[in-house]
Amino acid sequence: MATYIMLSTLTDEGRKTVKANPGRIREVNKEIESLGAKVVAQYAVLGPYDFVNVVEAPDNETIAKVSMELGSRGTVQIMTLPALPIETFTKKAKGK
Repeated sequence: MATYIMLSTLTDEGRKTVKANPGRIREVNKEIESLGAKVVAQYAVLGPYDFVNVVEAPDNETIAKVSMELGSRGTVQIMTLPALPIETFTKKAKGK
């Protein structure tokens, strides 16, 4: 499974939803699993983003589907980044 970092910012509607029902976050995580991906770690953060999620998915197409599905609801804006383990990165940097 590939690893992705999802940086998300709640919209006004999203903030209202989370305030009224904080458990909604866990419900969304279950929805992500039903789309073929898995939330490995999740953090609420301060700064330009509200959440940082570490997500595993089998391929780019699956994570694109997750991002599209969640973003289409109008409650969150998402930036998804593919992440490489340092071991993989350093091997590729050496040309192996």
